Amino acid sequence: MLKIKLFIQSVFSVFFLFLLVSMAHAEALLKPHVLASQQTGQYTDIVSKTRGALTAAGFEIAGEYSPYKDATVIIVTSDALKKNAAASKFGGYGVVQRVAISKYKNQIQVSYTNPVYMANVYRMKSDLSSVDAQLEKALGKVKSFGAKGISAEDLRKYHYKIFMPYFDDPYELGDFDSYEAAVKAVETGLAASRGGVTKVYRIDIPGKKQTVFGVAMTRECSGDEFIMNKIDFGDIKAATHLPYELMVSGKNVYALHAKFRIAINFPDLSMMGNNSFFSIMCAPGEIEDALEKVVKNKKDDEE
Repeated sequence: MLKIKLFIQSVFSVFFLFLLVSMAHAEALLKPHVLASQQTGQYTDIVSKTRGALTAAGFEIAGEYSPYKDATVIIVTSDALKKNAAASKFGGYGVVQRVAISKYKNQIQVSYTNPVYMANVYRMKSDLSSVDAQLEKALGKVKSFGAKGISAEDLRKYHYKIFMPYFDDPYELGDFDSYEAAVKAVETGLAASRGGVTKVYRIDIPGKKQTVFGVAMTRECSGDEFIMNKIDFGDIKAATHLPYELMVSGKNVYALHAKFRIAINFPDLSMMGNNSFFSIMCAPGEIEDALEKVVKNKKDDEE
């Protein structure tokens, strides 16, 4: 009888240990977006309230735009984000966090990018857990969403499928005689709305010849609204995917490959079927073309 009792205790202990390990593993899995709150009220009031909460929490608003009806994206940065961006080669992609206010049915959703998720995607030095806590304190947190969950280790070498691009397989959009010439070319192209692309924000990375531009895109197939109408079909909206980025680093201009940039924000999106990557199969090529027109200052009707 004693042996049976000891056996049962042993089995229970192993099961409990397995449960603890499983829970720890689950907690370590990261998702790209965070739902801060779901509210009712006047949309414009909630946008204003969100903006105020961000500035009160110490964030600097770098830009704001409405990519389509019932969606507003506020782009924020901070000294901590800038410092961390400067500490890694292409850390400029992580110099901002994106906050979205989306109206869906009778609810207004406030969401933001998960700083820890993005820090690992962009292979940054710090995991930005302090920025994560800062955003949660400012806006709240209901839950993370947008993926089943991916470990930090896997995010640092993320690609959607075999033969798909990695973080270090960007679009190489142009090279110039100097950093200053590269920045000027991008500014000129954006001011002229080349490729249907316009500027949402610009941030110069301190201590580096690196500048990040957030851009709005409007052409069919590369446009923000076209893409999101196809893939942002869940009950919790992920307008925090936007806007796309251009980066000047040294004498060169880059952008994350669309097959990577879209996948990191929608990693559970299916390859085929309705509301899948197949439904936006024209987008990667069109995005690259639109951004090239910006950098090379080419009109839409030029080859």
